[in-house]
Amino acid sequence: MSLLSRGFGMAGWGFRWVLVLVLLALWRPGTACPELCTCTGVRISCVDTERSIMAFPMLQSEAEMENITDIYIANQSSFTAINEKDLNLYRNLRNLTVTNTRLTYISRQAFESNMKLQYLNLKENNLSNLSWRTFHHLNISSLLLAGNTLQCACDNVWMKQWRGEESEELMCVEEGGKRRALAMLTLPNCVLPTVTLKPTKVTMRKGLNVTLVCNTSGMPTPNLNWDTCKLNSAHQKEGSGQMSELKLLNVSSLDNGCKITCRSDNMVGESEASVHLDILFAPVISKLMDAISDHHWCIPFSVAGNPKPKLSWLLNDQPVEECSYILTKIHDYSEGEYHGCLHLDSPTHINNGKYTLMASNEYGEDSMAIFAHFMHEPWNESVTDPLYYDDTPLGPPEDKVAVYVVVGIAAITFTGFILMLVILKFGRNSKFGIKGKHLSALCQTFIKDCFGKTHCSGRNKWVSFVEIEKEEC
Repeated sequence: MSLLSRGFGMAGWGFRWVLVLVLLALWRPGTACPELCTCTGVRISCVDTERSIMAFPMLQSEAEMENITDIYIANQSSFTAINEKDLNLYRNLRNLTVTNTRLTYISRQAFESNMKLQYLNLKENNLSNLSWRTFHHLNISSLLLAGNTLQCACDNVWMKQWRGEESEELMCVEEGGKRRALAMLTLPNCVLPTVTLKPTKVTMRKGLNVTLVCNTSGMPTPNLNWDTCKLNSAHQKEGSGQMSELKLLNVSSLDNGCKITCRSDNMVGESEASVHLDILFAPVISKLMDAISDHHWCIPFSVAGNPKPKLSWLLNDQPVEECSYILTKIHDYSEGEYHGCLHLDSPTHINNGKYTLMASNEYGEDSMAIFAHFMHEPWNESVTDPLYYDDTPLGPPEDKVAVYVVVGIAAITFTGFILMLVILKFGRNSKFGIKGKHLSALCQTFIKDCFGKTHCSGRNKWVSFVEIEKEEC
């Protein structure tokens, strides 16, 4: 075998080893997935009927578990429970199937960390009771429960209100073992709560007091809770049993639009009633800023008020007539305030001055002023406002350096030229040791050697000088 072919052979083996190492690096070791399951980047499947798992599989790292969106478990005879922390690390789980197992228990906190869960298939298991509280915080679009040994008990009556695709087909088992449609189940002392909240509408002036009263009924006796925004108004809760009061004192304008909910729940389910606070108050301008240049000039502002304030402007204490070139625009309403701009299209010096924003409604008014300068007067050549005008010289600093270099080179060239003329002028003088016939011989030699050759460099430069010297030549 030649040395060349032997080299290619060694290179081929080297390439194969590199390829093997790359594949090993990309291949995820089997220990990353439990032995009884198969795993991909986003899915875990455990369907081995010969050897059963007892709990949800745990991967090597939390990062791997967070990537999982789909878990499929089927035909596992040793799988009996979903406990509180079993799924804590599967935070991006969207689809969960646990079917044809011995599942009998699901903790009420089982899915606390699985806020993205949408599809839950629990068919063909041994579930007898299942609380609605296990799922109430989730936005589940599909919940499948058929094939379980659900009891005809109050704990499961909530499934009658479930509007899933098979809610009408669910069956439950009575004490004697008889099966009946869960949708037709009626039990004594098992009634979904009802809630009433008064007043049903709250519209009031800032600074007044109001009391909200919530009543509930249901069996078993429901629990009552208030759910509100973060109230700025002083407030207190009173009551017991099936009645509760929420008293708001010296109502703050900051609570305008706040949603207050009274919620009632028992094992059958929950109900709620809500009201929004409509607090009436005079306008308050919280912000009026310096004019800024964007696509158009804009004087930004923020103002609160209920009802919505009417806005107008003064320029140097004179009313501003709004048109397509100057007008008020509201861009956003958030945190109880209207945010907007006074837009000016290509303003000139006549638009300079003091701008006053005035906001008013039937409960009062507010105003705030600011000075704006867009352009100096054409007859005023001095510009003293650095906020709007830049007195930086035109062109970058490098241009100055270039000019200085060019001027310097020209000065040196001119000086050299003058010096050369001086030397030539005084070359005829005795001080330089050149006179008479010797000078004439030099001229003749120069004319012969230089002007006789068409390629003589500097020919044109020296013509006038030679003509001058012809007298002596």
